[in-house]
This record gives sequence, C-alpha cells and structure tokens, in this order.
Amino acid sequence: MPSGIRAEIRLEDPLDCVVTQAAATTSGTVNSVTTSINPDAPTRVTEEFMLEAEEYPDDDEFDVDATLSSVFAYGSSSVYRFERDLGAGCPCEVIESFDSPVTDVRARGASLYLTFHAPDMQGLQAIIGELQTQYDSLDVQRLLQSQQDHAEENLVFVDRSTLTDRQLEVLETAHQMGYFDHPKQANAGEVAEELGITSTTFTEHLSAAQTKLLDAILDHKR
Repeated sequence: MPSGIRAEIRLEDPLDCVVTQAAATTSGTVNSVTTSINPDAPTRVTEEFMLEAEEYPDDDEFDVDATLSSVFAYGSSSVYRFERDLGAGCPCEVIESFDSPVTDVRARGASLYLTFHAPDMQGLQAIIGELQTQYDSLDVQRLLQSQQDHAEENLVFVDRSTLTDRQLEVLETAHQMGYFDHPKQANAGEVAEELGITSTTFTEHLSAAQTKLLDAILDHKR
C-alpha cells in the first residue's frame, strides 16, 4: 500500500530558474511548464511555459538567463520556449535527482511553487534538506500523506498556518540543527541556545507544534 507524501513547496527568487525570472520580470504568473529532451541532443533540455501578464516585453528584452522565443498566444497568455543544459541544477532537477518527478510547476512573480510526491517521510526530508543547502528561502506550503485506503477523504491535509511563527521557527531550527536525526546532531539545550530561549521554553513550543501536526496527520479527535 502506498505511504507516499505529496508536497508543495515555495522557493523565493531561486537562482537558475528561467521560469521564475520571466514571471518576475513581467510581474506575471506561470501556470504550465513542460520539458522535453531530443534523443539527438540528450544533454540539452527544451522547456515551454505559459505566462500571463499585463504587458509582454519583446523576446530579447526579458531579463532572464536564456534566450526566450514566443511560440503561441492564448488571448491574455503567451507560451515561451527556451533551451538549457541538462543538469544545470535548477530546483526541478534537484527534486528529480531523488527519483521524484515534479508534477506541477507554477510561478507568481519571484515565487516558484513546486509539487512532487516523495516515497515516504525520510525521502521528503532528504529532498527538503538538499534544497535547503542550495536555496536560502524555502517554505513548505502543504503536505498530504497517503493512507492505505486510496479514497480522497483519507488523504491528510497539514495546514502549517495553524502553527504560530515561534512554533514554526522552533521546528525549522530543530530540523536544521539535526535535533530529529538518529542519532541526534543537536540536543534541546543547543537548539534552545541557538533560538535564544530556555530549554523549557523550547520544549513547550516544540510539544505544542508537534501536537498540532500529529492531530492533523493522525486525524486525532479531542
């Protein structure tokens, strides 16, 4: 039975992402991205994306790290195409290097939204950890965990907005410092010191945050 996790993340102004650069240049949105590889040129990737913006610059006036070509227009939206080297290290390739295809790519201005399925929590942590080493601003927007029953009502929605800013900071810092690793890379006192709080306060925030997350994942009714 599947035990995978559907994750949606946001990266702010990621380097090496032409799609986000185009959306930021026009203050527009991108809702569709496709890629293809020519067998005769396996080291190159062709990408297309649909951009919706109030104004469109000429192809050679886009402030992006690629040469864009407009290929089609859908009323207020335009489709652009560009080529890049395979293995350039863009966010999608980082995720797909873990054998987790990116299922949805969207951009709003300088914000890039990526959706993918991780095989399990360990796989998700590996992907997030690698992205955090390469990009400064990563935000997990939502997680859905598959249960044994495939029915939609048994998918679990984890809403991070239920956490306070402090609880989220405690979780992120603890995770980054390896508090949840086995063996631990940092203890409660070390994480508390990094946060500038007491160990007791750290434990209280962590317990509250974990309770909220477990209530959502386990569908615990109080």
